[in-house]
Amino acid sequence: MDKKLLKNPVFIISTAVILLLVVAGAFMPIRFGDVAGTLFNFTTLNFGWFYLLAVFIITLFLIVIAISKYGSIRLGADSDRPEFPFFTWIGMLFSAGFGAGLVFWGVAEPMSHFFTTPFGTEGQTEEAARIAMGYSFFHWGISQWSVFAIVGLVIGFLQFRRKKPGLVSTALEPVLGSKPVVKHTIDSLAVIATVMGIATSLGLGVLQMNGGLNAVFGIDNAFPIQLAIIGVMFAAYTLSSSTGLHKGIAYLSNLNLGLALVLMVFVFFAGPTVFIMDTFTLAIGDYITNFVQYSLRMEPYTGGEWVLGWTIFYWAWATAWSPFVGAFVARVSRGRTIREFVFGVLVIPPAIACVWIAVFGGTALWYDLNEQSGIAEAVNVDLTSALFQTFDVLPLSTIMSVLAILLIFTFLVTSADSATYILATMTSFGSLNPPTLFKVIWGILMSAIAAVLLYAGGLNALQTASLISALPFTVLLLLMLWSFTKIIRGESPPIRKSELRRFRRLEREARKQQNK
Repeated sequence: MDKKLLKNPVFIISTAVILLLVVAGAFMPIRFGDVAGTLFNFTTLNFGWFYLLAVFIITLFLIVIAISKYGSIRLGADSDRPEFPFFTWIGMLFSAGFGAGLVFWGVAEPMSHFFTTPFGTEGQTEEAARIAMGYSFFHWGISQWSVFAIVGLVIGFLQFRRKKPGLVSTALEPVLGSKPVVKHTIDSLAVIATVMGIATSLGLGVLQMNGGLNAVFGIDNAFPIQLAIIGVMFAAYTLSSSTGLHKGIAYLSNLNLGLALVLMVFVFFAGPTVFIMDTFTLAIGDYITNFVQYSLRMEPYTGGEWVLGWTIFYWAWATAWSPFVGAFVARVSRGRTIREFVFGVLVIPPAIACVWIAVFGGTALWYDLNEQSGIAEAVNVDLTSALFQTFDVLPLSTIMSVLAILLIFTFLVTSADSATYILATMTSFGSLNPPTLFKVIWGILMSAIAAVLLYAGGLNALQTASLISALPFTVLLLLMLWSFTKIIRGESPPIRKSELRRFRRLEREARKQQNK
């Protein structure tokens, strides 16, 4: 390995900051949790509006770019074609982007909204169920994925078409310049935000795995158990990362998507099938109808904290994830057109998410409304039990719960594997083949920060961490819109087939005239 990589300022600064947080959380967990809580309150109360506006603007920008004349430009040379088959590509998006989070919240979110509604409607009623599904679709729809897509679009364009390093700082050069201190600061911030976002998802997944082990095998929900899960997970994704992008991550992504489909198809047919389809159709309609309202909804007149705890948390979480997910999505999307990339990323994973929520969340709602199964009350006490409470009312509950635990584990391993690759790339000057040592270092630090956050405050600490680290990066996302606008203006879109046929026809007619 080139020794100059170890002297990279981005690597030194970001590892030092994360290591400092790990030490502080390990030796001063109470103080660490208090400080994080203070920052959390300051951020949400003062900048919640900023997150909502930023994500809404990014979504509109991507749609405009995709349908414009620039949509036919490829992420790569005009002769390039997609590097990965469509199913594998979708599996990678699904696994790296949000698979583990969706498994956690697929039942927990709609049942939480069903129990405590966003608008003060009486809980555990038919109207509460409808609102719960519509809002869950919104949170897992195109808005969340637009944050990933903008980073992936800019990095992929520069990396594969302009042959530049796949770094956030490179994407912002047209706006912020190329001074080393600016570039190192931006890339260090991107790395830190990524680590905190990944730690949030790893922690949530570990909590849910522990909840599943408790539901199936009676194993206690305790920090030592969670630490053991993190240890096993670290060993698994370290092994996977050593096999490279085309083996470990690709194989695991296909396994994840296949296993997720098996669980979803089983619940669809074993559960209230017609109700699920009705719920899905109605929720899609509510999502489309209320998209603008939900996108910009704040509660300044009531002083409510619902939006702060849900929508703003999700957008901050997505923003913290965006350097990693965006860079990874860019890496696996080489050869696709901008239009194909944007609509693929903004439509297919959200569509899968909405179907998942309709199947699992819809099943839980039906049993609470018609069988008084008490899933909502159980979820209100322990979010991590949501999925397993739903399996309890279905046939083959133990087998399905074990498969769900396996799915969560493989999702976490895939996400962590992808993250170590991207973090190693970001701290080795954008190399597409980063050294294994860097992957191992980032694997250790990610595991450590996830463990510290669980130790310091569990779910609340995980949510706080993602929110704080995301605020400065949201500013960079908006600057990225400006940067990409300047970059894309210098491109000439390829000639469309219809225009090419017209030119050839005119050329033939001109030759005929000359022959006469």
